[in-house]
Amino acid sequence: MTTAADDRARYRANPSVLTALKNPRMLTREVLAGLVVGLALIPEAIAFSVIAGVDPKVGLFSSFIMAVSIAFLGGRPAMVTAATGAVALVVAPVAPAYGLDYLIATILLAGLFQVLLAVLGVAKLMRFIPRSVMTGFVNALAIFVFSSQVPHLLNVPWLVYPLVALGIVVMIFMPKITKIIPAPLISVIIVTAVVMVFAIRVPTVGDQGELPQSLPELFIPNVPLTWETFTIIAPSALAVAVVGLMETLMTAKLVDEITDTHSRKTREAWAQGVSNMLSGFFGGMGGCAVIGQTMINVKESGARTRISTFCAGIFLFLLVVVFGDFVSTIPMAALVAVMVMVAIGAFDWHSIRPSTLKRMPKSETAVMLVTVLAVVITNNLAIGVIAGVLMASVLFVRRVAHFVTVVRTVAGDTAHYVVDGQLFFASSNDLTTQFEYADDPGRVVIDLSRSRIWDASTVAALDAIQTKYAQHGKSVELVGLNDASGMFHGRLSGGFPPA
Repeated sequence: MTTAADDRARYRANPSVLTALKNPRMLTREVLAGLVVGLALIPEAIAFSVIAGVDPKVGLFSSFIMAVSIAFLGGRPAMVTAATGAVALVVAPVAPAYGLDYLIATILLAGLFQVLLAVLGVAKLMRFIPRSVMTGFVNALAIFVFSSQVPHLLNVPWLVYPLVALGIVVMIFMPKITKIIPAPLISVIIVTAVVMVFAIRVPTVGDQGELPQSLPELFIPNVPLTWETFTIIAPSALAVAVVGLMETLMTAKLVDEITDTHSRKTREAWAQGVSNMLSGFFGGMGGCAVIGQTMINVKESGARTRISTFCAGIFLFLLVVVFGDFVSTIPMAALVAVMVMVAIGAFDWHSIRPSTLKRMPKSETAVMLVTVLAVVITNNLAIGVIAGVLMASVLFVRRVAHFVTVVRTVAGDTAHYVVDGQLFFASSNDLTTQFEYADDPGRVVIDLSRSRIWDASTVAALDAIQTKYAQHGKSVELVGLNDASGMFHGRLSGGFPPA
C-alpha cells in the first residue's frame, strides 16, 4: 500500500525547476528548447487558424496563453500545449456558421467540460490503453506530423529541397559535436542564414499569414445566455473536451515513457480545461497538447522542466509581436526540416521490422494497424485511439471467452460439473449449452471454485441452467463460489424472467 509520501516521491519532478535554475547548462538547454518550440509553433498556429476559419492571431494568441498557463498549471513537465489541428477540425464549422463569438463561447464551455471530466476521474481511464494502441498512436502521430509538412514541399521552388536536406543533415550531425545548443535551433539558424546570404527566394513564415502586432485583450463573447445557445455550442464543446483530453493524456503518457518519469494525469486534465478557458477569455481558439512540438522539446532538444514550456510561450509572443518582421523572413524549409526529423524520430521502427511482426501476436499487430489507419483516414488522433481501444477490447473479450471450460463426470446418481474460467457476458452466453440436461441423473453439482462471476449475464445463465434442470425434475447445487461471487449471485439470482 502506497503512502502519501510515496505518492509525492513518485510524481516529484526530476529534474525540478529549482534544479534547472541552479544549473547554467541545464537552464540554457531549457531556454533554447523553448525558443525552438516557439519558432515551430508559429506556422502551425497560423495553419490551424485557417482550418478553424478565423484570423491567424486567434491561433497565435491561443498558443501563447496556453503554453504559458500550462507551464504553471499542468501535471506533465516539458509537455507543450497550444492550438492544435485536432481541436481546429472539431470547431471548424462553428465560426463560419455563427461567428467568432460563438467559437470563443464553445472553447470556454469545452474548458469547463474538461474540468468536470477531470473531477470525474477521466484520466484514470488511461490504464485501459493497451501497448499496441500506444504503438499505433506513436506511429500515427509520426505520419500525421510528416503529412502536415507535405503541402510545404509541393509546388515550391526547387531550392526548397536542398535547404530541407541541409537542415536535416545539420540535425543529424550536430549532436555529435555539441548538445549544449539544441540541434533544431542550429539547423534553423544555418538554413535561414544561407537563404539571406544568397538571397534565395523561397516560401517564408510570413507567407503563411499576417502576424499580430499587439497584445491579446480580454474578450467576452457576445452571445445570449440561453438554452438555444447551449444547444448550438455544447456538441462541439464536448467534442473539443474529449478529443483534447485524449490527445493530451496520450501525449503525456508518451512523454512519461521517453523521460522515464511519472506525471499527474488528473492535474493535467483539469489544467487543460483552465488553459482553454483562459485562452477563450483572451480571444484564443483553444487547443491541447501539441505532439510535434512536444517531441521537439523533449526528444530533440532534451528539455525536462516547465521552464521550456514557459519559454516556448514567451518566445512565441516575443517572436510574433516584437520580432515579427524578422520571423517573417525565416524560410519554411528550415521548420519543415525540423518537423520531418521529429516524424522520423517519433516513429516506432521496431514495430514494423519483419522479426517483430513474425514474433508479435497477429491481434496485437492488427490493433496497431487499425489505430494508424483510423488516424490517417480521419486526420484525428483521438478517433484512432478510440478505434484501437475498441478493437483491442473486442479481441480480448473474444480471447478470454474461449478460456472457460466445463468438465463433466458422473458417479452414481450425481453428475458433477467443474467450471473453469472467468464468467462474464461473452463466456456465459454459451454456458447453458455445456450441460446434459436430459441425460444427467437426478442430482447435479456445479463446482464454481475455479471460476468467478463478474456480471448479471452470468447469474441469468446460471438461473437458466437451474430452470432447465427443474423442468426435467432434477435438482442443482452450486458449490465453491468465492465470497464476492456468492454475494453477487445471492443478490441477483431469481430476478430474471425465465428464458
